[in-house]
Amino acid sequence: MLASGLLLVALLACLTLMVLMSVWRQRKVGGKLPPGPTPLPFIGNYLQLNTEQMYDSLMKLRDRYGSVFTVYLGTRRVVILCGQDTVKEALVDQAEDFSGRGEQATFDWLFKGYGVAFSNGERAKQLRRFSITTLRDFGVGKRGIEERIQEEAGFLIEGLRGTRASFIDPTFFLSRTVSNVISSIVFGDRFDYEDKEFLSLLRMMLGSFQFTATSTGQLYEMFYPVMKHLPGPQQQAFKDLQGLEDFMARKVEQNQRTLDPNAPRDFIDSFLIRMREEQKNPNTEFYTKNLVLTALNIFFAGTETVSTTLRYGFLLLMKHPDVEAKVHEEIDRVIGKNRQPKFEDRAKMPYTEAVIHEIQRFGDMIPMGLARRVIKDTKFRDYLIPKGTEVFPMLGSVHRDPKFFAKPREFDPQHFLDDKGQFKKSDAFVPFSIGKRYCFGEGLARMELFLFLTNIMQNFRFKSPQAPQDIDVSPKHVGFATIPPTYTMSFQPR
Repeated sequence: MLASGLLLVALLACLTLMVLMSVWRQRKVGGKLPPGPTPLPFIGNYLQLNTEQMYDSLMKLRDRYGSVFTVYLGTRRVVILCGQDTVKEALVDQAEDFSGRGEQATFDWLFKGYGVAFSNGERAKQLRRFSITTLRDFGVGKRGIEERIQEEAGFLIEGLRGTRASFIDPTFFLSRTVSNVISSIVFGDRFDYEDKEFLSLLRMMLGSFQFTATSTGQLYEMFYPVMKHLPGPQQQAFKDLQGLEDFMARKVEQNQRTLDPNAPRDFIDSFLIRMREEQKNPNTEFYTKNLVLTALNIFFAGTETVSTTLRYGFLLLMKHPDVEAKVHEEIDRVIGKNRQPKFEDRAKMPYTEAVIHEIQRFGDMIPMGLARRVIKDTKFRDYLIPKGTEVFPMLGSVHRDPKFFAKPREFDPQHFLDDKGQFKKSDAFVPFSIGKRYCFGEGLARMELFLFLTNIMQNFRFKSPQAPQDIDVSPKHVGFATIPPTYTMSFQPR
């Protein structure tokens, strides 16, 4: 009895000490950091945040604390940056200071600082430099990849014709097509649309990506040290991520067995060749784990972001049939119906270009940005942000900055058109982020969005089972990612 009583006293003493240390640690840096709501030990600012609407919760705090403020996601200290001026000042004007990668807890369960997207320091620099060069070697930004996109668009058109104008969910039609473009670079070949393993990969990517946008996904961002051990939807997300890594590891093994160092077939081969060249370098970043996870980074990002953007775009065009009609008119006038669209057509199609930009702005795929981290004690405006502090550049706040967009919460292609109907660039268009860690797949994504959209709209009109005024375009989830609502549509031949 005495022993159990002493144990209880000891546990309470330890808990009290941990609480006091947590409060002291937060107060110690509090005078240097931007303002923000007072955090509680362990749970941080959980009570001030709605995990169902994390982005909106943070925007409400902006109204109180300004465009730069501090929140605690559990014990994670995060500085929030809002608005075009603030985000640019940090990520461009002080690019080196803000060049570290912060956490994305769901993906970090697998990546743990390896691979090109979630690494830091010299590893991130070397893998990023290699990835950009290798993608260029395999045609990204050149005529070669455009022909690959056009070929894949042809398979998609054939598949959509096969639906015979019935109402379908377009999700996997789009993800199969988009994924096959990046697959041809990473693996050197495309998948058949009915390949069961391919469809399984797409479901795993979609499942883990959507989890990050859910309320549970946001809760996991705060309390992952505990939640990763508990039952719940996060366990399915882990299972999906593990399945993707296992697939990539098998692909790497296949390439290793058949590698010809003088004739690289794909991204994996190029990385394997670099591994051989650096095998005597004790500090090399070119080894199997970084290969598997870098290839997975590129495969995942090259599939989900573009296909989800297109899926949101189709819904918006059905909601706004007047916009769809104008795009059809421009396609017919500039391209006609007897040849496939080319990327060079974009220069003569300002309205279509404005529509694509507005889909990306309104869709706001990664509204809180990929988390950054300051790599040293950083003076920013009137604050001192301690080294290692995470930073959320709120890209959604840039895309909805009223100083740049007249109707920030409405879908309106006029946001990207001048008085003469010509395309107008905007400094507040940042779907690929900005600064040193911008998405290096930007050029490929722009080409895919233009060519896939124009190919599809050259051949089809869109029809919803609902009247335009009844279509709800509000997102299904908004967390790390923005997920459009699930819907069905008919592709009607023109």
